[in-house]
Amino acid sequence: MAKKKTKKKTTKKKTTKKKATKKKASKKKTRKAAQREPLIVTSKVKAFIKSQNMMSGVEAIEALNAKVYDIVQEAVERAQSNRRSTLRPKDF
Repeated sequence: MAKKKTKKKTTKKKTTKKKATKKKASKKKTRKAAQREPLIVTSKVKAFIKSQNMMSGVEAIEALNAKVYDIVQEAVERAQSNRRSTLRPKDF
């Protein structure tokens, strides 16, 4: 009796592309300062604070950024009230 050679069926694994999943937005970003683009250079501010032998927290940098936004917004409003489209040092 001769044994039959049976070929094993080779199945190629189907490669399926994974769909990109959207990351859920974190709930902590509800503050306006956290949603705004930074106007300050964080590393430079931290370096200055460190040179004064002080430490800085994340909240301090966010608060400073919010303050800068407020100052610039007030300057924009002042220039607009004077019918100008250019900010000048006196607007700050």
